Amino acid sequence: MDVMPQQDPESRRPPEPSPQDPYAMPAEGATAVPPPPPTLRTTLRRAAFGAVAAGVLLAGALVAVPDGDRDAPKEPGPVERAEAAATAGSPASLSDLTALIGDRQKWVESHPDDAPSWATLGSAYVEWGRRSADAAYYGRAEEALKRSLDARPGERGNGEAWVGMAALANARHDFLAAKRWGETVRKQDPKAWRVYPVLIDAYTGLGDVKAATAATEKFGELRKGVPALARTADLYRGQGWREDALATAREAADRATEPAEKAEALHRLGELAWERGEPEEAVAQFDAALRTDSGHHASLAGRARALVALERTDEALAAYQSAVTGLPRPEYVLELGELYESLELDGDARSQYEKLGGLLEQAKAAGVDESVIRARYESDHGDPAVAVELLRGQWKKQHRSAAVADALGWALHRAGKSEEGLEYAQRAVDTGVRNASYAYHLGVIEQMLAQYGPARRHLEEALRTNPAFSPLDAPKAREALETLGEPSPGGPGDTQPPPPPPAPAPKRESEPEPKPERKQEPEQGPEQESPRPEAPAPAPSKTAPAPSKAAPSTPAAVEADASKSP
Repeated sequence: MDVMPQQDPESRRPPEPSPQDPYAMPAEGATAVPPPPPTLRTTLRRAAFGAVAAGVLLAGALVAVPDGDRDAPKEPGPVERAEAAATAGSPASLSDLTALIGDRQKWVESHPDDAPSWATLGSAYVEWGRRSADAAYYGRAEEALKRSLDARPGERGNGEAWVGMAALANARHDFLAAKRWGETVRKQDPKAWRVYPVLIDAYTGLGDVKAATAATEKFGELRKGVPALARTADLYRGQGWREDALATAREAADRATEPAEKAEALHRLGELAWERGEPEEAVAQFDAALRTDSGHHASLAGRARALVALERTDEALAAYQSAVTGLPRPEYVLELGELYESLELDGDARSQYEKLGGLLEQAKAAGVDESVIRARYESDHGDPAVAVELLRGQWKKQHRSAAVADALGWALHRAGKSEEGLEYAQRAVDTGVRNASYAYHLGVIEQMLAQYGPARRHLEEALRTNPAFSPLDAPKAREALETLGEPSPGGPGDTQPPPPPPAPAPKRESEPEPKPERKQEPEQGPEQESPRPEAPAPAPSKTAPAPSKAAPSTPAAVEADASKSP
């Protein structure tokens, strides 16, 4: 749902509040000076022409329009379309969302105690901030939602404001707070379908796959259609069920009708194709999303990744630059910097990394926790010890998703703690998600720990999943595989069966088989008989013969017993 209208930066922003009233609408029109009033003669002439024209039009309407179309419903405006999208659980277009924000700003100015309108305004601010990557709107969202709860507490039926607070917490990556808000709403009204998307996001951020699955299933029961299909496809994708994710995502794209909803569904198909290592298909899906909504900047970033894999570098750089201009998300800026670094354009790479630092500071000031992105940068381009500290803090806050586990494992390895990092990297891969970077990180850590068989397997898995998963790391994965070389033809030594015991010497048919005799020495224990025929036969013993030894029961015992024979 990361869509932006194709407008200049100022025109695509919601109306800015005035310094006097933070929710007042700005003045409209090109000028505030009214035109001069018309003369009396002009007025009478216009009235006469208007009466004649109205009579002609009315007569034509009575003849041409059937009776059944007289009461045709009015086509919904942008505010109504945005409200309808929210009611269906689908994304609204940015222009409709802007109209909704302006409408609610104007309304609460004269109705300050309207709790539902404050809740709608706060939720719209959250959505705008998320889809524009402008964290400043989260502060406005929090203020509006608190005004709603002051006018009507959540315990008195204001569940919409509680859902808005949960969505705000998710946007700030405070998944534990989002879980508390969402579960409070669910406890009050288990059939409130709007709470389940925010619960799904919270559980996913916490790495609670079981709870996320249950919430997705419940959402599908309560709300059929494209939103439920989209959430189900995301669930399958996170568990590594590629075929199910693809089938469900295709159904969502086929059934989507509104441009914003359709573009988001096509974008999901592009992401799935990219993760499968099919860059041509990914470009086709991202292009379809951009044809549906030219301002879908997330699809521009996805298209740039796929173009890098196709070695269309100039196009990829142009797509990335457009994406980070329209949607300055930190992860897109980091990807562009790494692309520059892979091309040995160190100056451009440093510029992007500096821009990343500024965006992270802005996010922190707005209450958004971007620790994972910052840790990814520190692990590979800065101080891995800082990355470890950041990610340990995430783990203590119960943020234990596959992304956090992978980042923590890699940061520990880069900080010289590969043995500890192995546990977290293995945990990320064990979730089942098909992520080439996770497999690459695990393979490198295993190689460092001299676990060459698993290392080779996971490095091959990374390149098999997506041969161009990273402009920096994919070449390193190939180099690591070349260093490991090919496995030995017979496989690892510890998996080979022990050699069989030596076969007895063939017997001559002309010579009778001698009967062995045993002798028990008084001062020694029983001895094994000698198989050598040339040795002199022992003297018969006057005592009882010693009991024969039991046959060895294991291959190792067989080999040991055979080795005693001269």
